[in-house]
Amino acid sequence: MTLRRFFRVRNLAVVLVLLGGGCVSTAQLLFTPWKETTIPGAVHDRVPFKDGTLNVFRAGAPEGQRVIFVHGTPGGAADWEDLLTQPAAGLEYLAYDRPGFGHTQPTRAVPALADQAAALEPLLVEGNGQWPILVGHSLGGPIVCQAAADFPGKVGGLVIVAGSLDPAHEKVYFIQRLGNTLALRWLVPRVLRNANSELLPLKQELEALAPRLKSIACPVVIVHGTKDVLVPFENVAFMQTRFAPNALRQVKVLEGENHFLPWTNPTAIREAIQAILVEPEKP
Repeated sequence: MTLRRFFRVRNLAVVLVLLGGGCVSTAQLLFTPWKETTIPGAVHDRVPFKDGTLNVFRAGAPEGQRVIFVHGTPGGAADWEDLLTQPAAGLEYLAYDRPGFGHTQPTRAVPALADQAAALEPLLVEGNGQWPILVGHSLGGPIVCQAAADFPGKVGGLVIVAGSLDPAHEKVYFIQRLGNTLALRWLVPRVLRNANSELLPLKQELEALAPRLKSIACPVVIVHGTKDVLVPFENVAFMQTRFAPNALRQVKVLEGENHFLPWTNPTAIREAIQAILVEPEKP
């Protein structure tokens, strides 16, 4: 689950309400030690990259076009379990713990979008003659965009699910800076400490990424709920002005839906992936 504003709320009761409204497994993730994740029907793998090793799960057709699911902050590969347990025919679904989370190494925070994209790069391999489709939720949204901008010949499409792309909606609050002080940071569970470390520089990271969005040539589908209180729906308007018109294939507006779409509406994500796969009709 992606509780992007965890350090921005004023008391723990609000956090617990959000946890209860989203996913019980995330409450366990926050307050218990990391355990080895299992996803029914998925094959566990470890993939090296320049600075460490990714903890990866694969499902579906090994030789098919790859769909890579990128979680937000905090989170892990298991956030995508509903999708990995039902991969589309002919596709290989893959989810991984991002650097700083789960059983991926390094365990320290890796806040730079370029470094997160570089960690993803070894997974960008052709399947059935096609480059992977990247699906990013929340902070995973700018990470997949960064990857498409940095490795343009290796990305076949983007699905941005409740993505935080607009720098104008990123603010740093006193409680975030307080939680990052040496006196307090080691009292905070690793998953939340690393999440805060990713959020602190996010505004500047998004400002650097914004002018590069026009250069992304692969098809893009945006999925966002109108009642998302963690990543405001206004991010959609920003993305519509930043992506090239010939790249933005579809915007799926989910009326009344919240931020937790991988759990509450995986069908919308499946449909978005299908929209990338289907060639648009020529006029």
